[in-house]
Amino acid sequence: MHLRSLAAAGWLAVLAAPAAAHTAQPGHETVTPTFQHAIPNSPGKTLLSVVVEYPPGGKTEPHHHAKSAFIYAYVLSGAIRSQVDDGPDKVYRAGESFFEPPGAHHRVSENASATEPARLLAVFVIDSGDTPLTTTDSH
Repeated sequence: MHLRSLAAAGWLAVLAAPAAAHTAQPGHETVTPTFQHAIPNSPGKTLLSVVVEYPPGGKTEPHHHAKSAFIYAYVLSGAIRSQVDDGPDKVYRAGESFFEPPGAHHRVSENASATEPARLLAVFVIDSGDTPLTTTDSH
């Protein structure tokens, strides 16, 4: 196995671990890693993405991401309620997007519907090796 493949496998393990914990709890999100690659023209930076699926009424606990993480979120289906730092609590619908600057506190991240599922694509630009990717406020 190549060193790059080992690094990719390591990132996927880091991303998948929180997902496994959340899928065991009804009403929480499922996180599926979709892409990870070093950014060739930005040494020390990695681009990675995950799909976050919320069941009806599902939510993520308030959390922070890796300190270097700049995050772009795009709603694939349904509607997502989000509040980052002290910004407004806002509902984003399929086709809409928002971002989180490095060090942001994601206070609210949840499905805005109690009857329909919702999905979003989260794209991270991070310092390579910056972990953990997500830390809930309770930890």
